[in-house]
Amino acid sequence: MKVGVVTFPGSLDDVDARRAVRVAGAEPVALWHGDHDLQGVDAIVLPGGFSYGDYLRCGAIARFAPIMTEVVEAANAGVPVLGICNGFQILCESHLLPGALIRNDHRTFVCRDQQLVIENASTAWTSDYTAGQTITVPLKNGEGGFVADAATLDALEGEGRVVARYGGVNPNGSLRDIAGITNERGNVVGLMPHPEHAVEELTGPGTDGLGFFTSVLTSLVAR
Repeated sequence: MKVGVVTFPGSLDDVDARRAVRVAGAEPVALWHGDHDLQGVDAIVLPGGFSYGDYLRCGAIARFAPIMTEVVEAANAGVPVLGICNGFQILCESHLLPGALIRNDHRTFVCRDQQLVIENASTAWTSDYTAGQTITVPLKNGEGGFVADAATLDALEGEGRVVARYGGVNPNGSLRDIAGITNERGNVVGLMPHPEHAVEELTGPGTDGLGFFTSVLTSLVAR
């Protein structure tokens, strides 16, 4: 199976994401922001970083990258798409996910190992976890506060579309401690923390993040 990882100008974690895909047992495929070719990949990762320098708003320019035309079409057709950190911001700007990510409430960049509670273990990217499971993965962001209006938040809660919440202290002021959400279909997931930095024992806080990448392979096999 092939999982594409898009590189935008300013992407920082694209190589890490490709490595995570390889560790999970799939073939990583490097996709370029300026292309219109998804190279036949089975799933797509939008990695963390500062796409286009985070000018205007985080992810606002990346939304208009040529490759995003294909990404949006693929997502709407059911192809699994994971947006991590800046990738989550891009998914919101592309209207594949609701809400927005704004500056941390304490106005400083945060970098820490973060506990997450998996709320929804039925998405394409979380099926190898169990609902209620607590994992630890790195978090690093300056604009990671998830916000939405009350009706949207209530809908996300009521439809079981909150994928993960922050455990312990909320690190950025995200409403209702939301760390990740999914679309109605469950194939598109946005996550602020970085599971790609927790796939090997040698680096990071452990291997708790690997499940995101093995989950999508499980979901693809089940199709």
